[in-house]
Amino acid sequence: MPDRTTCVGFLYPGHSAEDDYPRLEGLLGDGVRLPLVHTDMGEDAHRVDALLEMGSIHRLADGLTALSAYEPDVVVWACTSASFIYGPEGARRQVEELAEAAGLPVTHASSTSFAFAHAVQALGVRRLAVAATYPDDVAGYFVRFLEAAGAEVVRVSGQGIITAAEVGTLGREQVLELALANDHPDAEAVLLPDTALHTIAYLDELERAVGKPVLTANQVSAWEGLRLAGYAEPHTGLGSLFRLTDHPRITTGAV
Repeated sequence: MPDRTTCVGFLYPGHSAEDDYPRLEGLLGDGVRLPLVHTDMGEDAHRVDALLEMGSIHRLADGLTALSAYEPDVVVWACTSASFIYGPEGARRQVEELAEAAGLPVTHASSTSFAFAHAVQALGVRRLAVAATYPDDVAGYFVRFLEAAGAEVVRVSGQGIITAAEVGTLGREQVLELALANDHPDAEAVLLPDTALHTIAYLDELERAVGKPVLTANQVSAWEGLRLAGYAEPHTGLGSLFRLTDHPRITTGAV
């Protein structure tokens, strides 16, 4: 059992798949806390202008007062689309501003977009299939973010779902179908990038279905926060990423 409790705090836009986090905390067991605070997302829309506003620092900072009560070691902006939408440099500035507002070193803050880039590097994979729930134009921003981090995207799908609320209603069969239908023979891993998508209960099943690592937004967000907090305990039941016995030096997209 760990000697101390590691606390990773999450800022999460709106309400959709936030119950993935208490599920994760339960699976990780004693020594880990994953408190979550909802941010005001403004308009719930996978549209560029709405996402830029959703990820603005004033909306993120508003949630930090409530999150500070938990005294988190690390804070993570648990939203993929409203971080990659800024591009790599803009997403880096977003994390820097988040760290400053939280009163933490920049090395103790991140976002889901960087979490994906770092998880890909940690697993040693490069060729990726992206099974996105977003419209095609928004999915394209994620592809460019990954490519800037050194990955090659061999397949990308955009399901055209506009709201996070709708994504949150997708169940097990639909999540499995999303991964299976958008895999590619050349892909070394499949990415499901939306934090509004429930995935934590299905991680090992997803990997068995596609026969390769599957990275999902809430999974990588938690892994990234724990990694930055110095927690590196391997766990089963949470996919290949959490079975890693050590975290290699991460250089991709470092902030």
